[in-house]
Amino acid sequence: MKKIVIIGGGAAGPKTAAKAKRVNPENQIELYTDENLISYSACGLPYFIEGTVKNINQLIVRTPEEFEKQGIRIFLEHKAQKIIPEKKCVIINDKEVFYDELVICTGAKPYVPNIKNINIGGVYFLRHIEDGIKIKEEMHKARRVAIIGGGYIGIELLEAFVQNGVHTTIVEYSSRLMRVFDCEFSDMIKNRIIEQSGQWVDMHFMEEVVEFVADKNGKFSRLITKSGLEVEADFCVIASGVVPNVELAKNAGIKIGKTGGIVVDSNMRTNIEHIWAAGDCTEEKCMLTNRPIYIALGNIANKEGRVVGINISSEPNEYESFEGILGSAITKYFDFTIALTGINYENATKIADKFNLHPICTTVVKKDKAGYMPNSETITLKLVADKKTGKILGAQGIGTGDVNKRINTVTSALQSGFSVDDLLHLDLPYSPPYSPAIDILITAAYRLKTQMNSES
Repeated sequence: MKKIVIIGGGAAGPKTAAKAKRVNPENQIELYTDENLISYSACGLPYFIEGTVKNINQLIVRTPEEFEKQGIRIFLEHKAQKIIPEKKCVIINDKEVFYDELVICTGAKPYVPNIKNINIGGVYFLRHIEDGIKIKEEMHKARRVAIIGGGYIGIELLEAFVQNGVHTTIVEYSSRLMRVFDCEFSDMIKNRIIEQSGQWVDMHFMEEVVEFVADKNGKFSRLITKSGLEVEADFCVIASGVVPNVELAKNAGIKIGKTGGIVVDSNMRTNIEHIWAAGDCTEEKCMLTNRPIYIALGNIANKEGRVVGINISSEPNEYESFEGILGSAITKYFDFTIALTGINYENATKIADKFNLHPICTTVVKKDKAGYMPNSETITLKLVADKKTGKILGAQGIGTGDVNKRINTVTSALQSGFSVDDLLHLDLPYSPPYSPAIDILITAAYRLKTQMNSES
């Protein structure tokens, strides 16, 4: 029997606890969180704000009472202050808590830009359940809202606000929306939003917000950028990304990587014996380049938590591994799907010399089903490969058609080390309600094969 102490109650912590208890019911497991609830889906908050998710409790995966029935002790509103590895002890709420094994699942926290008056009322981040509730309440009273940031959360919040008839202004520091995509795809995403919701949306790029201005009641009334642009709104949401929450680990001597996340091995162990880490506080490995990468997503956190839960209760020869990620991600703007996996073309060209690559790409626009089917929709797909080896490097897909299954297929191909030839001969199922006779992926592979056979 081991005493396992887990710090953090988002996704990875509860997953670790549940799995460790199932692997060895004799484990004594205690989970501590400084929040007032655990095991909820932060990814669902934009859809609660929008109204698709009707009740906030639908986002709670398991209650503390359900964990307690399993024999896992849950301590809400308990803040971990210090880890003392040599004593195998954590100071929590000013008391010593001893462990045999410690798991750090402290998650991520919003990136806070350097903006004057950032702490005034009416300025929000979206990270916790309470944030979602407050933003939804503000939305129902508002006519105008400002979003700082044009990434995944910014797009999802934009949909929520437009759906509820609130005029929305996006202010983005960089030159485009969704910077993880190649430039032309970012432009297509922007154009789709303008085409569909132009009367509700304004966008400003290359603008750095430097100041918030309050009204006479001390509540947000407008923002000012470095260039002098002023945007008036009833409230503001900062959606400029997240950073790993690692101060507790760092102060204990746990190694922090280049991405800012906790360094773990493939078994999710840190550099200090008997201390593990999982979830948004850790950095991962890119399976294509073996370089450190940081992406905060709930599916990754759950998979890492599962690995820790198994390994912390097992002998080393029985350990499972978490081998890394591809950077796969997906979101939507109303009926318009936005997804990618692997390395985009712009990044592939940046790392070409270091990794001895000759990146090539092709973009195909095609129906997701047989064109004569009444519900066929359009997909734009970009496939990236290395001309020297033929290896697939990544894909981006957007459109009202079934983008998801194409990106899922490429994800499987990437993880299996597929070449263009492998993809070209993939035996994808065909029926007019599901795909054209030659799927868009096969068409893209044909075109890459032609490029590979051409002279450099």
